[in-house]
Amino acid sequence: MAKKFLSFIIVPHCAQKFKTITLSQKVIKCSGTVLVLGFLVLIAVLVDYATMNVTRAKYKGLLRENSEQKKLIADYESSIVKLRDTVKNFESYARKLNVMAGLRSPEVTEELGIGDGDTSQLSSPVEDVVPAPAGGQIVSLQDAKALTEKAMDVTKSLDVLAKYFETQTAQLASTPTIWPTIGWVSSAFAFRNDPFTGKRAFHYGLDIATNFGNPIVAAADGIVLSLGNDKLLGRNIIVGHGAATTTHYLHLSKFLVKAGEKVKRGDVIGLVGKSGKALGPHLHYEVRVNNKPANPYNYILEE
Repeated sequence: MAKKFLSFIIVPHCAQKFKTITLSQKVIKCSGTVLVLGFLVLIAVLVDYATMNVTRAKYKGLLRENSEQKKLIADYESSIVKLRDTVKNFESYARKLNVMAGLRSPEVTEELGIGDGDTSQLSSPVEDVVPAPAGGQIVSLQDAKALTEKAMDVTKSLDVLAKYFETQTAQLASTPTIWPTIGWVSSAFAFRNDPFTGKRAFHYGLDIATNFGNPIVAAADGIVLSLGNDKLLGRNIIVGHGAATTTHYLHLSKFLVKAGEKVKRGDVIGLVGKSGKALGPHLHYEVRVNNKPANPYNYILEE
């Protein structure tokens, strides 16, 4: 049986000779099969390349989302720490208001149960912990819930106190809530070694060191009960604020009020000095209730 052939005649454009290519049916079938397989392989490669591109895009999206989540967790942890400090500040503020209102003694007021920011001793289950970025702390959801509850408790306490003081405006105005002068506390309301004798003794006030001649203001509304000049206390002023509360200002260089004069909170009543038993210019400031010394810092609401 004669073999079937297929001939291709190639005629060049600028030549007189032509070329004939003869292919057998078997060669044509093999070539067709190779072309089909090559086409299928090309399609498979293109599909795989497209799939890889989609996978790569998804991977990049996941990396971006993971980075955003890490930043969100870091911001969350930072917010928790700031909220903890804010709640502590409000709790301290509420404690001072409680003392002023006579509702609770500062010795009985409990501290917040959140701690000082050290999360190394957390006992929460693993599933209740939010991991922070490398190098950061770990903040548990249990801590966050406890902090929220404490914030709500302080809020309720402040609400009660706000309503109380709305009806006690006069009492608030006559409560010594501001610093009597600008300076720094060189000696607190506590035991200390007496700078003159060296003996251990309790210091019943705040020594506020500052520049000579700085103004001294009344810490609350009241009446100037007395102006004195003593070898130990130096020039001193006593202001009465009602409810058996008095404030005492010692070691002044000059009086700027008279006995019996009414003063408002913030009125300048004298100037800082070093009269009496004083090593340098400062104000010795006391708060007394029923003539018993109280810690002035518990009353001061200013920073």
